[in-house]
Amino acid sequence: MIVHLSPFTVSADPRREIPSGAGSRSDRIEAALATLAAEEQRLARLGLELPMARCREQRRYWNFLRALFSLPEAAPARRPNPGVFTWPGDRIQ
Repeated sequence: MIVHLSPFTVSADPRREIPSGAGSRSDRIEAALATLAAEEQRLARLGLELPMARCREQRRYWNFLRALFSLPEAAPARRPNPGVFTWPGDRIQ
């Protein structure tokens, strides 16, 4: 049996593409988190434990994405300069 869970809000739909621009991407993630926080509060007021737990799972996913996309981009790899030694033991005597 395969169960496809639908997102709680349109902005939190993980099937939607995440924008490539940093600002748009951040806006998308923050909108998803804001709407999920409001939905979780609504579910708590109604006492719906299982949907509230599912909502929390989606919030963890979007918090993970926020953390992931907040990491600085890695500098492109460069070949080491053969005349520059980076470790004391690298120098051959």
